[in-house]
Amino acid sequence: MSGPDFCPRSRGVRRGAALALVFAGVLATAAAADCLPRAEQSPAALPAAAALDARAAHPARGADRTADDVSRAAARAEADGTSPDRAAEEAVGRSGDRWGAVYDKAQYEQYVAALDGRYTGVGLWVGRTGDGRIAVTGVKTDGPAARAGIEAGDVLRAVDGWAADGQPVTDVVARLRGDAAGSKVVVTLQRGTRSWNRTLDRAVLDTEAVTVQNLSAQAVMIKVAAFTKGSGERVRSAVRQAPKDAGILLDLRGNSGGLVTEAVTAASAFLDGGLVATYDVHGKQRALYAADDEGTARPLVVLIDGGTMSAAELLTGALQDRGRAVTVGSRTFGKGSVQMPTGLPGGSVAELTVGHYRTPAGHGLDGKGITPDLPVTDQPLQHAETVLSGLGGTS
Repeated sequence: MSGPDFCPRSRGVRRGAALALVFAGVLATAAAADCLPRAEQSPAALPAAAALDARAAHPARGADRTADDVSRAAARAEADGTSPDRAAEEAVGRSGDRWGAVYDKAQYEQYVAALDGRYTGVGLWVGRTGDGRIAVTGVKTDGPAARAGIEAGDVLRAVDGWAADGQPVTDVVARLRGDAAGSKVVVTLQRGTRSWNRTLDRAVLDTEAVTVQNLSAQAVMIKVAAFTKGSGERVRSAVRQAPKDAGILLDLRGNSGGLVTEAVTAASAFLDGGLVATYDVHGKQRALYAADDEGTARPLVVLIDGGTMSAAELLTGALQDRGRAVTVGSRTFGKGSVQMPTGLPGGSVAELTVGHYRTPAGHGLDGKGITPDLPVTDQPLQHAETVLSGLGGTS
């Protein structure tokens, strides 16, 4: 299942859907997002954006040179009276940086706002069925889709005339998200034998990044849809409030990332200090650590799938490498490259690749993902509950 209208997209998807990158493991600037872990002691921001495919980012030239080229291209275009954003996009394309992206001022403002748990969309969760169709798996209460009478189980056949059948869920979500609140999108739906169109007005919506469900007296499921601000502490709070001796099922399926520092905070709920991940920026090695004396010894199972990306992969890799959790599901997306923002003329921002993350055991994520300890595609939740029961976390 995908998150509500905020999955990432590659540069192959239309630029109008640029903000679909928002929850794909991005840290904005330190000033905007207060994103630096205390252990880092560095003034630099640490962004990590994502794209849709699993190919690693391999800039054709050094990151510094790429940033200079993009900045110069935008400045020349502005001086010539042409579009600096278009010139910057072309420069990013020439650089070979698959994960690079350019945002205009308004888009970047939305991009940063999304880190606070707000996004523009229609309030739908969607997933692909076994026969390749795109089905509505959830509807946000009081969102545009709910007000239009759309229900879970409806099949989404098209978005603005674009056929959704057989398409990647992330592409579908990117088209649903669109550009701005107030813009319209026409969806074609099917319920049984009935087909119909609905015109929805996109709106600014709040995300429920962390939800908690008591599966039994001995098991609690914590679902993290995205690592927005405060989500890490909400995970820690949910663990503390779980019944005594209850095991935890941490559901990261469809989690397309978010703030890396929030993922590290979430890791602190399960790890008693120690390494969460290492990363390099411009060739310099750095590390992220869990808080000391924070972790719980509760039995832990982590659910993952192909929609588990970036910051969510970073958390999964830490828990798996350090023997803290059993991972269940399917291989994760495979996004571990680091992007940093470069300001452009007119307030636009280019996000450019500068390095890569690695798990505590030194495994890179880009283009590889994480293979679960128990690979299952059929009824993964039930398998996860069975594993948790074997660890002593269910009755």
